[in-house]
Amino acid sequence: MQAMADHTIPTGAAGSDAGWTFISLRPQGQHAALRRAVAGLGGQLLALSPWRLQRLHGTPVLRQLQRALNCDRVVFTSPAAVAAAASLLPLADAQRSPWLTVGEGTARALQAQGVAEVHAPQRMDSEGLLALPVLAEVQGLRIGLVTAPGGRGLIAARLQAAGATIERADVYQRRLLRLSPRARTRLTHSAAPWVLAVSSGDALDHVWQQLSPALRQRLQAHARVVVASDRLGEQAHGLGLQHVVRSAGPTAEQLVAAAHATLTGPAAT
Repeated sequence: MQAMADHTIPTGAAGSDAGWTFISLRPQGQHAALRRAVAGLGGQLLALSPWRLQRLHGTPVLRQLQRALNCDRVVFTSPAAVAAAASLLPLADAQRSPWLTVGEGTARALQAQGVAEVHAPQRMDSEGLLALPVLAEVQGLRIGLVTAPGGRGLIAARLQAAGATIERADVYQRRLLRLSPRARTRLTHSAAPWVLAVSSGDALDHVWQQLSPALRQRLQAHARVVVASDRLGEQAHGLGLQHVVRSAGPTAEQLVAAAHATLTGPAAT
């Protein structure tokens, strides 16, 4: 995999890459920031959403969240987890211990809720989170995980292996979506070159299973693939995707900046 692309998006570059397509696997309704950034570089965004996010409510969910927030450490796995938790109780008044996030976007979401102290890794993935000093010694600690069913399994598994007890609060869920015939047709006829952005392994798997053999082959042979972590890069290579580069992180700006870099330099091999 090519070295991590750590570029900033150049200003005044609109139209410099006219006729390219950025393929987004973000959840339904969460493409706006990416769409603006891609348009600023003369591209078009094609949304292939694997799921939509649905907040969970009710007394059992609230009690799960309260137990998680009372732990020795609390991990929020996404901005969606923050928003769902904040819809259940005021987060600014609930912090009693170090709160951690996987990335910058989730940290900003907590800060927007009035949470002052947030630990976030520079490397914005599960491995980066687990390397934070505040998680160096977790034997005997209770760690709350504010997340969705099926999300961030690596975090819970590693912390349990290190001797921690996990108190999980699933505050939202992913409702799987099927790719429509119209979406597949739009992909077939979208402008080349294609850049596929991957910040979730589950999203990549779910969409990949629904693509025709012809579309898979075209992606494998010709698409530039921007991944948010080395683990996702390995997954992409395992699917036969050839031209893979790593972005500096999973934010919209980082993914689009890495996409732009692949179009202005040689593709990875």
